[in-house]
Amino acid sequence: MVLAFNDLNAQEFEVASCDPIEPINAFARGEALEKAMEKLVSSGVPGASIAIFSDNGWWYTAKGYSRIEDKTSLEVCNLQYLQSVAKTYHAVAILKLYEQGKIDLEMSISKYLPEKISNYVTDAEKITVKMLLNHTSGISEYNFNPNYVAKLLQSPEYAFTGEEYLSYIKKKPLDFEPGSRYSYRNTNYVLLALILDELTGDHEKFIDDTIFKPLGLTRTFYRNDDNFLNYPELVNSYWDRNSTGIVENATYLQRKNVEHMIGDDGIVTTPIEAIKFLKGLVEGKLLSEKTLALMKTWVKRDNGELAYGLGLSHVEVGGIEAYGHSGGGIGAGCELYYFPQKNLYYFIAINLGTVTYSPLHDEIEKVRSEIYSILLQ
Repeated sequence: MVLAFNDLNAQEFEVASCDPIEPINAFARGEALEKAMEKLVSSGVPGASIAIFSDNGWWYTAKGYSRIEDKTSLEVCNLQYLQSVAKTYHAVAILKLYEQGKIDLEMSISKYLPEKISNYVTDAEKITVKMLLNHTSGISEYNFNPNYVAKLLQSPEYAFTGEEYLSYIKKKPLDFEPGSRYSYRNTNYVLLALILDELTGDHEKFIDDTIFKPLGLTRTFYRNDDNFLNYPELVNSYWDRNSTGIVENATYLQRKNVEHMIGDDGIVTTPIEAIKFLKGLVEGKLLSEKTLALMKTWVKRDNGELAYGLGLSHVEVGGIEAYGHSGGGIGAGCELYYFPQKNLYYFIAINLGTVTYSPLHDEIEKVRSEIYSILLQ
């Protein structure tokens, strides 16, 4: 059953035809992956797409629908929401400035932000750029504030600004002494986007000029125009608002939410271009080997596990190391990782919300584990 979210999805978008731009190659476990992806859709996910790049080249597939309402099939070339994977792109942009000698990662953020912005952050002078990058700043989370959540849900058309996101943490006590531990906070990357704006004049253009264009990412978009989330290839979004297993169309809410986000979110792309970004980063097409090594300087969780570098998450799947990032939103979820031991890049996206619980997620998690098992065997 599919319901509309307060009829806010009433706007219709033209459906575009498109073709994958990379030739698909044989993949030894492709048939098993096809079945797992079919299982993912049958478990309640509206649509799911996956792309892999390994020593054998490209392999990809998509299952389900980009639009349930008119049964438009999902294709690998459909645009997907990256959600928090956008943090890696923004970290690369900051590190480009670091390589250019325009920013000192060990310097206080108050050096690079206007006073009115720094004043939102308690003890801003104690927090370094690096602490924002690796989530050791101690700054509180803006989207934990119930007033922000209420505004978002009650007035989805409202255009938040970066400064306004920070207003929800204004002068709140730090969660811990800066640099003393790790705790993931979206607020850190809102601040990084504002620093990028201060140093470049236009952080969106800087990301386009220094990341998208050098890698030839022509189907990757971040605030490039006022209509950037109305491309017909962009998937519809769905969520289980009441955690009942009933999927609702949340396209309008999803698009409006992402439209205003900076730093911690806001990028849409295809599965293939998501991998091209991470592959370009790993292969030294964006940053030097020394700077990439700096990105992989991991801080630890309280239990001692490696957690995060500078815009990169560290994970282990069945004892096999990977790094990259994951992302979740009101109507989408994705993962982008590189497994060095296997020399394998992996991206998967679904157009079902992952930030609020749904009983559908229980089966999805089982299939996710199955996909990893197939990939890494």
